[in-house]
Amino acid sequence: MLNTGDTAWVLISAALVFIMTPGLALFYGGMVRSKNVLTTIMQSMFVLGLISVEWIILGYAMAFGTDVGGFIGSLDKVGLAGVGLTIMENGTIPELAFVAFQCMFAALTPALITGAFAERLRFSAFCFFILLWAIFIYNPMAHWVWGGGFLAELGALDFAGGLVIHILSGVSGLTICLLLGKRHGYGKRAMLPHNLPMTVLGAALLWFGWFGFNAGSALGANELAANAFGGSCRSPGGLGNS
Repeated sequence: MLNTGDTAWVLISAALVFIMTPGLALFYGGMVRSKNVLTTIMQSMFVLGLISVEWIILGYAMAFGTDVGGFIGSLDKVGLAGVGLTIMENGTIPELAFVAFQCMFAALTPALITGAFAERLRFSAFCFFILLWAIFIYNPMAHWVWGGGFLAELGALDFAGGLVIHILSGVSGLTICLLLGKRHGYGKRAMLPHNLPMTVLGAALLWFGWFGFNAGSALGANELAANAFGGSCRSPGGLGNS
């Protein structure tokens, strides 16, 4: 049955995860040189809009649609077809609330990668890369672990994105960083951060968002959420990296 408390907590958590992307924009924006600060901030904010649309049209279906061979979700939920206010199976929240919460995860993950190639990628190439990465990398991985794919069948556990979000974005960021190479002039001239107070503010917003990022993954206002919330208090990432 629908539990209004659980639903409210998941929606609040989705909003908390949402604020992490602007926080990330400030964090990265403060670390780059002044001539690139607007581009760096725009990258994170653009990802938020782009992936939100992609998630509704295709991403949710690929990640949480009916399993196909353990590798991808079927396209039975393209454009959120058949997704409404019905209660999730074995849950207490509407599926649309789950869609919104997972959408914020899907938007934050590629935004994390942008720090790896800051100041080294044209905006048009960035948009193309992020869209392809979401479709061919993030969506399948989310299905493998969270959507009933083969990793889930093997017993893989990921409470709040330690694998699907953190490891995946970290490996992807390292890969593209190595492919692009160093920034022009690196090691030859100073490349000091543009604004460290901006970076600290961004870090504070990221930490604030962790409370929803971790505790919201319990999908309810319950004991598990309280435990995850406590982990967020102890350190950024807390239980999410477990």
